[in-house]
Amino acid sequence: MTANSVTGRRFLSLWLPRLPTDRIKRQSARSGAPVDAQPSIVVAKLNNALQISALDDAATRLGLEIGLPLANARVVCPDIRVFDADPVADTQTLTDIADWCNRFTPLVALDLPHGLFLDITGCAHLFGGEAALMQQLCTTLMRQGFIVSAAIAGTSTCARTLSRHAHGRIVAGGDEAKAVMPLPLFTLGADEAITRGLRRAGLKTIGDVASRARHEITARFGAAFTTLLEQALGQSDAPISPRKPLPDYIVEKRFAEPIATDGVIEATLASLARTLITAMDKQGKGARRLEASFFRTDGAVRTITVETGQPVTKGEVVDRLFRERLDAIADPLDPGFGFDMMRLSASHTEIVVQQQRDLDANVHDNDDLADLIDRIAARIGSRRVQVHLPMNSHVPELAMWAAPAQHHRNQALQAAWPEREDAPPLRPLRLFERPEPVEVIAVEFPDKPPRRFKWRRVLHTVLHVEGPERIAMEWWRAHEAMPTRDYFRVEDDSGQRFWLFRDGLYGEIIRDGEVVAPQWYVHGLFA
Repeated sequence: MTANSVTGRRFLSLWLPRLPTDRIKRQSARSGAPVDAQPSIVVAKLNNALQISALDDAATRLGLEIGLPLANARVVCPDIRVFDADPVADTQTLTDIADWCNRFTPLVALDLPHGLFLDITGCAHLFGGEAALMQQLCTTLMRQGFIVSAAIAGTSTCARTLSRHAHGRIVAGGDEAKAVMPLPLFTLGADEAITRGLRRAGLKTIGDVASRARHEITARFGAAFTTLLEQALGQSDAPISPRKPLPDYIVEKRFAEPIATDGVIEATLASLARTLITAMDKQGKGARRLEASFFRTDGAVRTITVETGQPVTKGEVVDRLFRERLDAIADPLDPGFGFDMMRLSASHTEIVVQQQRDLDANVHDNDDLADLIDRIAARIGSRRVQVHLPMNSHVPELAMWAAPAQHHRNQALQAAWPEREDAPPLRPLRLFERPEPVEVIAVEFPDKPPRRFKWRRVLHTVLHVEGPERIAMEWWRAHEAMPTRDYFRVEDDSGQRFWLFRDGLYGEIIRDGEVVAPQWYVHGLFA
Protein backbone atom coordinates (compact mmCIF):
# COMPACT_ATOMS: atom_id res chain seq x y z
CA MET A 1 0.00 0.00 0.00
CA THR A 2 1.36 3.43 -0.91
CA ALA A 3 2.35 5.67 1.97
CA ASN A 4 0.76 9.08 2.08
CA SER A 5 2.60 12.19 1.05
CA VAL A 6 2.32 13.99 4.39
CA THR A 7 3.80 11.46 6.80
CA GLY A 8 5.16 8.68 4.63
CA ARG A 9 3.91 6.28 7.31
CA ARG A 10 1.12 3.75 7.78
CA PHE A 11 -1.00 3.46 10.92
CA LEU A 12 -3.42 0.81 12.13
CA SER A 13 -6.07 1.91 14.61
CA LEU A 14 -7.57 -0.81 16.79
CA TRP A 15 -10.79 -0.13 18.68
CA LEU A 16 -12.34 -2.37 21.33
CA PRO A 17 -15.82 -0.88 21.83
CA ARG A 18 -16.89 -3.53 24.38
CA LEU A 19 -13.62 -3.71 26.33
CA PRO A 20 -15.12 -3.46 29.88
CA THR A 21 -17.76 -6.14 29.31
CA ASP A 22 -15.38 -8.31 27.28
CA ARG A 23 -12.89 -8.18 30.16
CA ILE A 24 -15.53 -9.23 32.68
CA LYS A 25 -16.72 -12.13 30.50
CA ARG A 26 -13.15 -13.34 30.02
CA GLN A 27 -12.60 -13.29 33.78
CA SER A 28 -15.78 -15.31 34.30
CA ALA A 29 -14.71 -17.84 31.68
CA ARG A 30 -11.26 -18.26 33.29
CA SER A 31 -12.83 -18.82 36.71
CA GLY A 32 -15.02 -21.59 35.31
CA ALA A 33 -18.29 -19.68 35.67
CA PRO A 34 -20.79 -20.21 32.84
CA VAL A 35 -20.93 -17.39 30.30
CA ASP A 36 -24.50 -16.92 29.11
CA ALA A 37 -26.19 -14.50 26.73
CA GLN A 38 -27.81 -12.49 29.53
CA PRO A 39 -27.40 -8.73 28.89
CA SER A 40 -24.58 -7.10 30.87
CA ILE A 41 -23.82 -3.48 31.64
CA VAL A 42 -21.08 -1.61 33.51
CA VAL A 43 -22.14 1.37 35.62
CA ALA A 44 -20.27 4.33 37.07
CA LYS A 45 -21.40 7.08 39.41
CA LEU A 46 -21.91 10.43 37.68
CA ASN A 47 -23.70 13.42 39.20
CA ASN A 48 -24.70 11.28 42.21
CA ALA A 49 -26.44 8.75 39.96
CA LEU A 50 -25.38 5.39 38.57
CA GLN A 51 -25.23 5.53 34.79
CA ILE A 52 -24.25 3.03 32.12
CA SER A 53 -20.61 3.48 31.11
CA ALA A 54 -20.29 0.32 28.99
CA LEU A 55 -22.56 -2.43 27.73
CA ASP A 56 -22.44 -5.57 25.63
CA ASP A 57 -24.20 -6.38 22.37
CA ALA A 58 -27.15 -8.04 24.10
CA ALA A 59 -27.83 -4.88 26.13
CA THR A 60 -27.48 -2.75 23.01
CA ARG A 61 -30.13 -4.81 21.22
CA LEU A 62 -32.52 -3.97 24.07
CA GLY A 63 -32.16 -0.29 23.23
CA LEU A 64 -29.88 0.57 26.13
CA GLU A 65 -27.08 3.08 25.57
CA ILE A 66 -24.19 4.69 27.39
CA GLY A 67 -25.29 7.45 29.79
CA LEU A 68 -28.67 5.89 30.58
CA PRO A 69 -29.44 5.76 34.34
CA LEU A 70 -29.31 2.33 35.93
CA ALA A 71 -32.92 2.64 37.12
CA ASN A 72 -34.09 3.05 33.53
CA ALA A 73 -32.05 0.03 32.44
CA ARG A 74 -33.69 -2.14 35.12
CA VAL A 75 -37.12 -1.08 33.85
CA VAL A 76 -36.20 -2.35 30.38
CA CYS A 77 -34.55 -5.54 31.69
CA PRO A 78 -35.12 -6.31 35.40
CA ASP A 79 -32.66 -9.24 35.48
CA ILE A 80 -29.84 -7.45 33.64
CA ARG A 81 -26.36 -8.17 35.00
CA VAL A 82 -24.73 -5.08 36.49
CA PHE A 83 -21.01 -4.60 37.20
CA ASP A 84 -19.12 -1.69 38.72
CA ALA A 85 -16.79 0.21 36.42
CA ASP A 86 -13.09 -0.49 36.93
CA PRO A 87 -11.06 1.87 34.70
CA VAL A 88 -7.77 0.63 36.17
CA ALA A 89 -8.52 -2.96 35.20
CA ASP A 90 -9.68 -1.83 31.75
CA THR A 91 -6.44 0.06 31.19
CA GLN A 92 -4.39 -2.92 32.35
CA THR A 93 -6.23 -5.17 29.93
CA LEU A 94 -5.61 -2.68 27.13
CA THR A 95 -1.93 -2.58 28.12
CA ASP A 96 -1.73 -6.37 27.99
CA ILE A 97 -3.23 -6.29 24.50
CA ALA A 98 -0.66 -3.63 23.53
CA ASP A 99 2.12 -5.95 24.74
CA TRP A 100 0.73 -8.70 22.56
CA CYS A 101 0.50 -6.33 19.57
CA ASN A 102 4.27 -5.87 19.79
CA ARG A 103 4.50 -9.05 17.73
CA PHE A 104 3.38 -6.97 14.74
CA THR A 105 5.36 -3.79 15.39
CA PRO A 106 7.43 -2.40 18.28
CA LEU A 107 5.69 0.98 17.90
CA VAL A 108 2.40 0.59 19.78
CA ALA A 109 0.62 3.49 21.53
CA LEU A 110 -2.40 3.56 23.81
CA ASP A 111 -5.48 5.38 22.52
CA LEU A 112 -7.40 5.57 25.79
CA PRO A 113 -9.82 4.50 26.90
CA HIS A 114 -10.46 1.60 24.50
CA GLY A 115 -8.10 1.85 21.55
CA LEU A 116 -4.57 1.32 20.28
CA PHE A 117 -2.40 2.78 17.53
CA LEU A 118 0.11 0.61 15.68
CA ASP A 119 2.74 2.18 13.43
CA ILE A 120 3.07 -0.59 10.83
CA THR A 121 5.34 1.30 8.44
CA GLY A 122 7.63 -1.26 6.80
CA CYS A 123 6.12 -4.17 8.76
CA ALA A 124 3.15 -5.26 6.66
CA HIS A 125 5.13 -7.27 4.11
CA LEU A 126 6.31 -9.58 6.91
CA PHE A 127 2.71 -10.73 7.38
CA GLY A 128 1.63 -10.91 3.74
CA GLY A 129 0.48 -7.31 3.39
CA GLU A 130 -1.66 -4.86 5.31
CA ALA A 131 -4.90 -6.77 4.82
CA ALA A 132 -3.37 -10.02 6.05
CA LEU A 133 -1.81 -8.28 9.04
CA MET A 134 -5.10 -6.70 10.07
CA GLN A 135 -6.97 -9.95 9.51
CA GLN A 136 -4.54 -11.91 11.68
CA LEU A 137 -4.64 -9.31 14.46
CA CYS A 138 -8.43 -9.03 14.58
CA THR A 139 -9.10 -12.75 14.21
CA THR A 140 -6.78 -13.62 17.09
CA LEU A 141 -8.28 -11.00 19.40
CA MET A 142 -11.83 -12.07 18.56
CA ARG A 143 -10.83 -15.65 19.28
CA GLN A 144 -9.68 -14.45 22.70
CA GLY A 145 -13.09 -12.96 23.41
CA PHE A 146 -12.74 -9.34 22.31
CA ILE A 147 -14.98 -7.43 19.92
CA VAL A 148 -12.68 -5.35 17.72
CA SER A 149 -12.75 -2.90 14.86
CA ALA A 150 -9.70 -1.82 12.88
CA ALA A 151 -8.67 0.38 9.97
CA ILE A 152 -5.43 1.41 8.26
CA ALA A 153 -4.54 4.82 6.83
CA GLY A 154 -1.68 7.25 6.33
CA THR A 155 -2.39 9.23 9.52
CA SER A 156 -3.35 7.91 12.92
CA THR A 157 -6.36 10.24 13.16
CA CYS A 158 -7.75 9.06 9.84
CA ALA A 159 -7.27 5.42 10.84
CA ARG A 160 -8.94 6.11 14.19
CA THR A 161 -11.91 7.81 12.53
CA LEU A 162 -12.42 4.91 10.13
CA SER A 163 -12.08 2.24 12.83
CA ARG A 164 -15.05 3.80 14.67
CA HIS A 165 -17.32 3.45 11.65
CA ALA A 166 -15.87 1.26 8.89
CA HIS A 167 -14.19 -1.89 10.21
CA GLY A 168 -11.58 -3.39 7.93
CA ARG A 169 -11.13 -0.30 5.78
CA ILE A 170 -7.67 0.19 4.27
CA VAL A 171 -7.06 3.61 2.75
CA ALA A 172 -4.27 4.17 0.25
CA GLY A 173 -1.88 7.04 0.77
CA GLY A 174 -3.42 10.30 -0.40
CA ASP A 175 -7.01 8.99 -0.27
CA GLU A 176 -7.67 9.87 3.37
CA ALA A 177 -9.95 12.82 2.60
CA LYS A 178 -12.09 10.81 0.19
CA ALA A 179 -12.46 8.03 2.76
CA VAL A 180 -13.59 10.14 5.72
CA MET A 181 -15.78 12.71 3.96
CA PRO A 182 -19.01 10.63 4.18
CA LEU A 183 -18.51 9.67 7.85
CA PRO A 184 -20.65 11.21 10.61
CA LEU A 185 -19.07 13.84 12.83
CA PHE A 186 -18.94 11.74 16.00
CA THR A 187 -16.28 9.49 14.42
CA LEU A 188 -13.79 12.36 14.67
CA GLY A 189 -13.73 11.99 18.44
CA ALA A 190 -14.07 15.73 19.03
CA ASP A 191 -15.56 17.23 22.17
CA GLU A 192 -19.30 16.58 22.44
CA ALA A 193 -20.06 20.29 22.75
CA ILE A 194 -18.28 20.95 19.45
CA THR A 195 -20.11 18.08 17.76
CA ARG A 196 -23.47 19.42 18.97
CA GLY A 197 -22.59 22.91 17.78
CA LEU A 198 -21.72 21.62 14.32
CA ARG A 199 -24.98 19.71 14.10
CA ARG A 200 -26.98 22.78 15.09
CA ALA A 201 -25.23 24.58 12.24
CA GLY A 202 -26.53 21.92 9.84
CA LEU A 203 -23.19 20.12 9.44
CA LYS A 204 -23.67 16.37 9.81
CA THR A 205 -20.68 14.76 8.12
CA ILE A 206 -16.95 15.37 8.03
CA GLY A 207 -17.33 16.41 4.41
CA ASP A 208 -19.83 19.12 5.39
CA VAL A 209 -17.28 20.61 7.78
CA ALA A 210 -14.36 20.20 5.36
CA SER A 211 -16.24 22.19 2.71
CA ARG A 212 -16.29 25.27 4.92
CA ALA A 213 -13.46 27.78 5.07
CA ARG A 214 -10.84 26.84 7.66
CA HIS A 215 -10.77 30.30 9.24
CA GLU A 216 -14.51 30.13 9.89
CA ILE A 217 -14.22 26.76 11.60
CA THR A 218 -11.22 27.91 13.64
CA ALA A 219 -12.91 31.13 14.74
CA ARG A 220 -15.96 29.31 16.06
CA PHE A 221 -14.65 25.95 17.26
CA GLY A 222 -10.96 26.55 17.94
CA ALA A 223 -7.63 25.69 16.37
CA ALA A 224 -7.51 22.26 18.07
CA PHE A 225 -10.59 21.10 16.19
CA THR A 226 -9.22 22.42 12.89
CA THR A 227 -6.00 20.47 13.47
CA LEU A 228 -8.00 17.33 14.25
CA LEU A 229 -9.99 17.76 11.04
CA GLU A 230 -6.86 18.22 8.91
CA GLN A 231 -5.26 15.14 10.46
CA ALA A 232 -8.35 13.06 9.67
CA LEU A 233 -8.26 14.35 6.09
CA GLY A 234 -4.59 13.38 5.80
CA GLN A 235 -3.52 16.99 5.33
CA SER A 236 -1.26 17.19 8.40
CA ASP A 237 0.81 14.84 10.49
CA ALA A 238 -0.67 13.13 13.55
CA PRO A 239 2.26 11.53 15.43
CA ILE A 240 1.70 8.90 18.10
CA SER A 241 3.58 8.34 21.37
CA PRO A 242 4.69 4.69 21.51
CA ARG A 243 4.69 3.05 24.92
CA LYS A 244 8.30 1.98 24.52
CA PRO A 245 11.17 3.49 22.51
CA LEU A 246 12.18 1.66 19.38
CA PRO A 247 15.00 -0.82 20.20
CA ASP A 248 18.28 -0.43 18.38
CA TYR A 249 18.26 -4.07 17.24
CA ILE A 250 15.55 -6.74 17.14
CA VAL A 251 15.70 -10.43 16.26
CA GLU A 252 12.81 -12.84 16.63
CA LYS A 253 11.69 -16.35 15.81
CA ARG A 254 8.15 -17.57 15.11
CA PHE A 255 7.15 -21.18 15.54
CA ALA A 256 4.79 -23.20 13.39
CA GLU A 257 3.97 -25.22 16.53
CA PRO A 258 4.12 -23.68 20.03
CA ILE A 259 7.12 -24.62 22.16
CA ALA A 260 6.97 -25.29 25.90
CA THR A 261 10.04 -27.28 26.98
CA ASP A 262 12.94 -25.59 28.76
CA GLY A 263 15.52 -27.09 26.42
CA VAL A 264 13.92 -25.71 23.26
CA ILE A 265 13.33 -22.31 24.87
CA GLU A 266 16.95 -22.04 26.03
CA ALA A 267 18.31 -23.20 22.68
CA THR A 268 16.16 -20.65 20.85
CA LEU A 269 17.30 -17.88 23.18
CA ALA A 270 20.94 -18.83 22.61
CA SER A 271 20.41 -18.79 18.83
CA LEU A 272 18.75 -15.37 18.99
CA ALA A 273 21.61 -14.06 21.13
CA ARG A 274 24.19 -15.13 18.54
CA THR A 275 22.18 -13.56 15.73
CA LEU A 276 21.74 -10.30 17.66
CA ILE A 277 25.43 -10.05 18.56
CA THR A 278 26.42 -10.72 14.94
CA ALA A 279 24.19 -7.88 13.74
CA MET A 280 25.62 -5.46 16.29
CA ASP A 281 29.20 -6.56 15.68
CA LYS A 282 28.92 -5.55 12.02
CA GLN A 283 28.45 -1.95 13.18
CA GLY A 284 30.99 -2.13 16.00
CA LYS A 285 28.42 -2.00 18.79
CA GLY A 286 27.75 -3.89 21.99
CA ALA A 287 24.61 -4.30 24.09
CA ARG A 288 24.07 -2.62 27.45
CA ARG A 289 20.38 -3.44 27.94
CA LEU A 290 18.57 -6.42 26.46
CA GLU A 291 14.98 -7.62 26.58
CA ALA A 292 13.71 -11.11 25.86
CA SER A 293 9.98 -11.32 25.12
CA PHE A 294 8.03 -14.57 25.17
CA PHE A 295 4.65 -14.52 23.39
CA ARG A 296 2.19 -17.18 24.52
CA THR A 297 -0.53 -18.60 22.34
CA ASP A 298 -3.23 -17.27 24.69
CA GLY A 299 -2.06 -13.67 24.21
CA ALA A 300 -0.01 -13.31 27.38
CA VAL A 301 3.46 -11.80 27.01
CA ARG A 302 6.36 -12.15 29.42
CA THR A 303 9.39 -9.86 29.17
CA ILE A 304 12.74 -10.45 30.91
CA THR A 305 15.34 -7.66 31.04
CA VAL A 306 19.07 -7.78 31.77
CA GLU A 307 21.59 -4.95 31.91
CA THR A 308 25.36 -4.94 31.64
CA GLY A 309 28.09 -2.69 32.97
CA GLN A 310 29.94 -2.51 29.67
CA PRO A 311 28.99 -3.31 26.06
CA VAL A 312 28.56 -7.04 25.55
CA THR A 313 29.97 -8.46 22.32
CA LYS A 314 29.62 -12.21 22.89
CA GLY A 315 26.49 -14.25 22.35
CA GLU A 316 27.40 -16.75 25.06
CA VAL A 317 27.57 -13.93 27.61
CA VAL A 318 24.07 -12.78 26.67
CA ASP A 319 22.81 -16.34 26.88
CA ARG A 320 24.40 -16.86 30.31
CA LEU A 321 22.95 -13.63 31.71
CA PHE A 322 19.43 -14.59 30.66
CA ARG A 323 19.88 -18.07 32.14
CA GLU A 324 20.93 -16.46 35.42
CA ARG A 325 17.93 -14.17 35.31
CA LEU A 326 15.45 -16.91 34.46
CA ASP A 327 16.79 -19.10 37.29
CA ALA A 328 16.46 -16.28 39.82
CA ILE A 329 13.04 -14.77 39.11
CA ALA A 330 10.45 -15.49 41.77
CA ASP A 331 7.71 -15.98 39.17
CA PRO A 332 8.86 -18.81 36.86
CA LEU A 333 8.45 -18.50 33.12
CA ASP A 334 5.12 -20.23 32.52
CA PRO A 335 4.67 -21.24 28.87
CA GLY A 336 1.00 -22.14 29.35
CA PHE A 337 -0.02 -23.86 26.12
CA GLY A 338 3.29 -22.82 24.60
CA PHE A 339 5.13 -19.88 23.06
CA ASP A 340 4.50 -19.19 19.40
CA MET A 341 7.07 -16.41 19.16
CA MET A 342 10.26 -15.28 20.94
CA ARG A 343 11.99 -11.95 20.49
CA LEU A 344 15.35 -10.61 21.67
CA SER A 345 16.02 -6.88 21.43
CA ALA A 346 18.82 -4.53 22.40
CA SER A 347 17.25 -1.32 23.67
CA HIS A 348 20.55 0.31 24.67
CA THR A 349 23.75 -0.16 22.71
CA GLU A 350 27.13 1.56 22.65
CA ILE A 351 30.08 1.76 20.31
CA VAL A 352 32.72 -0.76 21.37
CA VAL A 353 36.02 1.01 21.92
CA GLN A 354 38.93 -1.31 21.27
CA GLN A 355 41.65 -0.79 23.88
CA GLN A 356 45.24 -1.89 23.46
CA ARG A 357 46.45 -4.19 26.22
CA ASP A 358 49.55 -3.41 28.25
CA LEU A 359 52.66 -5.46 27.57
CA ASP A 360 52.83 -6.13 31.29
CA ALA A 361 51.55 -9.64 31.95
CA ASN A 362 50.29 -8.57 35.37
CA VAL A 363 48.10 -5.78 34.04
CA HIS A 364 44.91 -5.36 36.05
CA ASP A 365 41.95 -6.47 33.97
CA ASN A 366 38.47 -5.42 35.00
CA ASP A 367 36.60 -7.64 32.54
CA ASP A 368 36.18 -10.43 35.09
CA LEU A 369 34.88 -7.95 37.67
CA ALA A 370 32.38 -6.53 35.19
CA ASP A 371 31.22 -10.04 34.30
CA LEU A 372 30.77 -10.91 37.98
CA ILE A 373 28.74 -7.74 38.61
CA ASP A 374 26.52 -8.49 35.60
CA ARG A 375 25.85 -12.05 36.75
CA ILE A 376 24.97 -11.02 40.30
CA ALA A 377 22.79 -8.18 39.01
CA ALA A 378 20.96 -10.60 36.71
CA ARG A 379 20.09 -12.71 39.73
CA ILE A 380 19.14 -10.13 42.35
CA GLY A 381 18.57 -6.94 40.34
CA SER A 382 20.91 -4.20 39.18
CA ARG A 383 19.88 -1.77 41.93
CA ARG A 384 20.98 -4.20 44.63
CA VAL A 385 24.59 -4.39 43.42
CA GLN A 386 26.18 -1.12 44.47
CA VAL A 387 29.49 0.68 44.73
CA HIS A 388 30.36 3.57 47.02
CA LEU A 389 31.44 6.86 45.52
CA PRO A 390 33.06 9.68 47.54
CA MET A 391 31.22 12.95 48.01
CA ASN A 392 32.67 16.35 48.85
CA SER A 393 31.43 16.46 52.44
CA HIS A 394 32.96 15.86 55.87
CA VAL A 395 29.63 14.87 57.42
CA PRO A 396 29.98 11.05 57.72
CA GLU A 397 26.60 10.05 56.30
CA LEU A 398 27.04 12.52 53.42
CA ALA A 399 30.65 11.64 52.55
CA MET A 400 29.65 8.93 50.08
CA TRP A 401 26.70 7.62 48.17
CA ALA A 402 25.73 4.16 46.95
CA ALA A 403 25.30 3.86 43.19
CA PRO A 404 24.42 0.91 40.91
CA ALA A 405 27.67 -0.90 40.19
CA GLN A 406 26.82 -1.63 36.56
CA HIS A 407 26.59 2.05 35.70
CA HIS A 408 29.26 3.50 38.01
CA ARG A 409 31.92 0.79 38.22
CA ASN A 410 34.57 2.72 36.30
CA GLN A 411 33.79 5.87 38.26
CA ALA A 412 34.29 3.95 41.50
CA LEU A 413 37.64 2.53 40.34
CA GLN A 414 38.86 6.03 39.48
CA ALA A 415 37.47 7.68 42.62
CA ALA A 416 39.84 9.75 44.73
CA TRP A 417 39.55 7.85 48.00
CA PRO A 418 42.12 8.79 50.70
CA GLU A 419 45.19 6.58 50.91
CA ARG A 420 45.17 3.89 53.58
CA GLU A 421 47.41 4.65 56.55
CA ASP A 422 49.35 2.27 58.81
CA ALA A 423 47.76 3.79 61.90
CA PRO A 424 44.38 2.55 63.17
CA PRO A 425 41.56 3.81 60.95
CA LEU A 426 39.77 7.02 61.87
CA ARG A 427 36.54 5.84 60.32
CA PRO A 428 34.64 2.61 61.02
CA LEU A 429 34.51 -0.23 58.55
CA ARG A 430 30.73 -0.34 58.91
CA LEU A 431 28.80 2.92 58.96
CA PHE A 432 25.14 2.73 59.90
CA GLU A 433 22.67 4.27 57.50
CA ARG A 434 21.05 5.97 60.49
CA PRO A 435 22.84 6.53 63.82
CA GLU A 436 21.36 4.36 66.55
CA PRO A 437 20.68 5.88 70.00
CA VAL A 438 22.42 4.51 73.09
CA GLU A 439 21.41 4.71 76.72
CA VAL A 440 24.14 6.36 78.81
CA ILE A 441 24.68 4.68 82.17
CA ALA A 442 27.63 6.60 83.58
CA VAL A 443 29.48 9.75 82.52
CA GLU A 444 32.53 11.06 84.39
CA PHE A 445 32.78 14.47 82.76
CA PRO A 446 30.30 16.31 80.53
CA ASP A 447 32.69 16.51 77.56
CA LYS A 448 33.87 12.91 77.83
CA PRO A 449 32.25 9.77 76.44
CA PRO A 450 30.21 7.54 78.77
CA ARG A 451 32.02 4.93 80.86
CA ARG A 452 29.13 2.55 80.38
CA PHE A 453 26.33 2.56 77.84
CA LYS A 454 23.56 0.23 76.69
CA TRP A 455 23.07 -0.43 73.00
CA ARG A 456 20.64 -2.95 71.56
CA ARG A 457 19.82 -4.09 75.12
CA VAL A 458 23.45 -5.00 75.82
CA LEU A 459 25.55 -3.19 78.44
CA HIS A 460 29.06 -2.15 77.36
CA THR A 461 31.85 -0.97 79.65
CA VAL A 462 34.33 1.39 77.98
CA LEU A 463 38.03 0.66 78.54
CA HIS A 464 39.81 2.77 75.91
CA VAL A 465 38.88 6.09 74.31
CA GLU A 466 40.26 8.14 71.38
CA GLY A 467 38.88 11.58 70.66
CA PRO A 468 37.05 13.79 70.50
CA GLU A 469 36.80 14.64 66.81
CA ARG A 470 34.47 17.57 66.45
CA ILE A 471 32.39 17.77 63.27
CA ALA A 472 30.27 20.86 62.79
CA MET A 473 27.39 20.67 60.38
CA GLU A 474 27.92 22.44 57.04
CA TRP A 475 26.58 25.98 57.18
CA TRP A 476 24.75 25.68 53.86
CA ARG A 477 22.65 22.94 55.44
CA ALA A 478 21.56 25.21 58.26
CA HIS A 479 17.91 24.61 57.43
CA GLU A 480 18.31 21.06 58.70
CA ALA A 481 19.11 22.40 62.20
CA MET A 482 21.75 19.74 62.90
CA PRO A 483 23.88 20.42 66.01
CA THR A 484 27.64 20.02 66.31
CA ARG A 485 28.86 16.49 66.96
CA ASP A 486 31.77 15.19 69.04
CA TYR A 487 32.91 11.76 67.84
CA PHE A 488 34.84 9.21 69.96
CA ARG A 489 36.45 5.90 69.07
CA VAL A 490 35.84 3.65 72.06
CA GLU A 491 36.66 0.02 72.91
CA ASP A 492 34.70 -2.00 75.45
CA ASP A 493 35.82 -4.79 77.76
CA SER A 494 35.05 -7.46 75.15
CA GLY A 495 37.23 -5.86 72.47
CA GLN A 496 34.43 -4.35 70.38
CA ARG A 497 35.18 -0.92 68.95
CA PHE A 498 32.43 1.66 68.44
CA TRP A 499 32.17 5.06 66.85
CA LEU A 500 30.12 7.10 69.32
CA PHE A 501 29.09 10.71 69.05
CA ARG A 502 27.32 13.24 71.19
CA ASP A 503 24.65 15.07 69.21
CA GLY A 504 25.20 18.63 70.40
CA LEU A 505 27.18 20.38 73.10
CA TYR A 506 26.26 20.61 76.75
CA GLY A 507 24.32 23.77 77.49
CA GLU A 508 23.28 24.53 73.89
CA ILE A 509 20.16 22.35 73.64
CA ILE A 510 17.12 24.05 75.14
CA ARG A 511 13.65 22.52 75.23
CA ASP A 512 10.63 24.15 76.86
CA GLY A 513 12.91 26.80 78.33
CA GLU A 514 15.20 24.30 80.06
CA VAL A 515 18.71 23.10 79.21
CA VAL A 516 18.73 19.37 78.43
CA ALA A 517 21.60 16.94 78.02
CA PRO A 518 22.49 15.95 74.45
CA GLN A 519 21.74 12.45 73.15
CA TRP A 520 24.46 9.89 72.44
CA TYR A 521 24.51 7.66 69.36
CA VAL A 522 26.58 4.86 67.86
CA HIS A 523 27.29 5.62 64.20
CA GLY A 524 29.44 2.69 63.20
CA LEU A 525 31.58 -0.31 64.12
CA PHE A 526 35.32 -0.79 63.64
CA ALA A 527 36.79 -4.09 62.52
